[in-house]
Amino acid sequence: MTKPFSQACENNKQPILTILQQAFSNTKEVLEIGSGSGQHAVFFAQHLSHLTWKTSDLLINQSGINQWLDEYKLSNLQRPITLDLNSPWPINKVDGIFTANTLHIVSWPLVVKFFTEVAHHLPENGTLCIYGPFNYQSKFTSPSNANFDLWLKDRDKASGIRDFEAIEQLALSANLTLIADNAMPANNRLLVFIKKY
Repeated sequence: MTKPFSQACENNKQPILTILQQAFSNTKEVLEIGSGSGQHAVFFAQHLSHLTWKTSDLLINQSGINQWLDEYKLSNLQRPITLDLNSPWPINKVDGIFTANTLHIVSWPLVVKFFTEVAHHLPENGTLCIYGPFNYQSKFTSPSNANFDLWLKDRDKASGIRDFEAIEQLALSANLTLIADNAMPANNRLLVFIKKY
């Protein structure tokens, strides 16, 4: 069986890693929400050998993730747990959480639930990193993002590129402080938050 492959993951993995190397420099365990194809997981675990990378996704996506894990056999990379944003997360606390290209795919109520669970599972001084496209002051940052948003809403009207300000407000309600908003390739951003009480 051919492993799943995302060209976008291949294109953005190195720029993301550059940020994560600093953001997760003192982190011991990272939970990846929505591991997708599994490409990010194996690449980041390879280059962040000081931490344990925990994969997660819906059950339907786990066989593909496991194909990547089987090929690389990294001791600091864990098999995916079944995680549905509709339900409480089946984990203990972790001091790092990462997600890429998820918040614009799921509905807004699930974005809200995402931050509720982050607040529950991330301890003080824990780090949350979110990669993806965002609008600023309800405006698209590029024509390509505007077209992407139309495509998203055509396939699922509940999805769409989120406003940065709304995301920051949810983060604040979860005691998360924004410490970096990084410009990334292809009109994406990488937001870094720290849990503070």
